[in-house]
Amino acid sequence: MVVCGVSTRKVKHVVETLCGASISKSSISKVCQILDKDVKEFKNRRLSGFYPFVTLDATYLKVRANHRIESRALMVAYATNDAGRREIIGFDVYEEESRRTWTDFLQSLKDRGLVSPLMITSDAHKGMLHAIAKVYPLCPWQRCQFHFARNILDAVPKQYVTAVSDALRDLFNCDTVEKARKKKEEIIEEYEPVAEKAMRCLDEGFESAMTVMILPKWIRKYFRTSNHLERLNREIKRRAKVIGIFPNEESVLRLIGSLLLEINDVKAVGRSIFSKQTLEKMITPKI
Repeated sequence: MVVCGVSTRKVKHVVETLCGASISKSSISKVCQILDKDVKEFKNRRLSGFYPFVTLDATYLKVRANHRIESRALMVAYATNDAGRREIIGFDVYEEESRRTWTDFLQSLKDRGLVSPLMITSDAHKGMLHAIAKVYPLCPWQRCQFHFARNILDAVPKQYVTAVSDALRDLFNCDTVEKARKKKEEIIEEYEPVAEKAMRCLDEGFESAMTVMILPKWIRKYFRTSNHLERLNREIKRRAKVIGIFPNEESVLRLIGSLLLEINDVKAVGRSIFSKQTLEKMITPKI
């Protein structure tokens, strides 16, 4: 019940109704500790397969620490394996997002067997970019186009937001990077007089946001944003809302880890994005 998002207060009420016996919140917490073994095995499992596409992000949760309520960063790595299915390959709790913590998180993935992916997708957090360059220096980085567009639109005057948003959508949907570069120049030429800062953001971030163009057009939509991980984060937030404030970091890993394990089991038998044969064709050099 707790893993499914039922509060300990409601669990207590259900148990009393069904069993006619009273149970304390502390007893419920002790029972939940039996989840630790499965979560630890899932969190630290060996990554023996090949994961060509990896998406990274962090979401913040409230935790009691140092005799006060603090925010903690829950980092998650959501990958696509060589069979084309989504898989949660890593998660951990840190006091903040920084160069050090992101490097530690990525290094833990590497130590568990994650070889350099074909592409890593994320937002443009500086600590994350430093970590990717340090741990996987040869891996291309795809800047999330959704976050990139939002960064641009935040600097656009309100009366031009809709027009620039439509133009960016056309830009991201171009067939080739050459056409995209031409479209970028057209957008900058048209809107630079009224949105100079936004156009500078577009110009400076364009190439990293178009890394996905190295892939066949039909598959780009799956890896050009981190939206699928954002949806996972929303589910984490929904479950965490029931708890409100976690008593410690161990309880975060216990509950959220159990949730991620549950979601991962569903994804393991879900629809695949591509087959192993299709992946081989994508990565085999054409002579």
